[in-house]
Amino acid sequence: MKFLDLAKVHIRSGAGGGGCVSFRREKFIEYGGPDGGDGGRGGSVRAEAVDGLNTLIDFRYQQHFFAKSGQPGMGRQRTGKDGDDIVLRVPVGTEILDEDQETVIADMTELGQSVELARGGNGGFGNLHFKSATNQAPRRANPGQEGVERTLWLRLKLIADAGLLGLPNAGKSTFLAATSNARPKIADYPFTTLHPNLGVVGVDGAEFVIADIPGLIAGAHEGRGIGDRFLGHVERCSVLLHLVDATSADIAGDYRTIIDELEAYGGHLADKPRVTALNKVDALDDEERAAAKAALEEASGANVLAMSGVSGEGLTEVLRALRAGIREDRLRHADTSEAQPWRP
Repeated sequence: MKFLDLAKVHIRSGAGGGGCVSFRREKFIEYGGPDGGDGGRGGSVRAEAVDGLNTLIDFRYQQHFFAKSGQPGMGRQRTGKDGDDIVLRVPVGTEILDEDQETVIADMTELGQSVELARGGNGGFGNLHFKSATNQAPRRANPGQEGVERTLWLRLKLIADAGLLGLPNAGKSTFLAATSNARPKIADYPFTTLHPNLGVVGVDGAEFVIADIPGLIAGAHEGRGIGDRFLGHVERCSVLLHLVDATSADIAGDYRTIIDELEAYGGHLADKPRVTALNKVDALDDEERAAAKAALEEASGANVLAMSGVSGEGLTEVLRALRAGIREDRLRHADTSEAQPWRP
């Protein structure tokens, strides 16, 4: 399945049916009178978060979603049929944005969540509705309300517990392949990963989801490379794993490049808890490994884990550090949600 995380859709709710002007005229019926029914309601357009989807590829082949209008009212006090609603089935984690791509209309973060995007128009009143003691034969009826037409953007942000960051060829896909059943493409050239990948990893009996996105380069926030397009997929992560290539000639510079891009991207992404790991240490001897680790610890100002996705060295320690960060984030959110609201 091809990955697509941004789609433009055009929606329109149905118009309401018009009311009917009708009078009862039957043989042997002494008293007639108005009997025009109301028009039916137009169909609405809704979005619903469903299970089993992890891409917006369906919206590449269909971008227009127009609900049907309600039927007009009829004589003999018959109300018109309501128009059918249209439901946009989106994966969990989809943001629905207005046409300006900035105003967030809804954030579909829970399975089964539903939101109304365009409400159908109400049906018009028939002349039966206007009957009164002083107006016993009304010859008026209301037209139905018009539907709502709008253009929206759907942006998918994958739901993952941990996210992988690093320069191209830092070993992110190798790490994901070594720790999960995911099989991302791995090669010895930059930008091997073109689309985000998800993998379920387990350590000490606990499982969590890791998201691998394309590598970042200097100037990514200005549109260089492709990684900045996918940074939104790690915005929801509880913890970030920053991998640095131990064989690089400038380890501190590589680390600073990613941090600068996170700060330039905004959205508090740079403030998220991070685990920093020195990857590909199997290619270094003991002296080179110690020097590389010291350089990275000095640049990051934090403890650095050494690992190798190829040999498997240090993977368990890295996974345990990620699991601890995820647990702390969940506890922090639980404390916030359970806090009692302020009352005067």
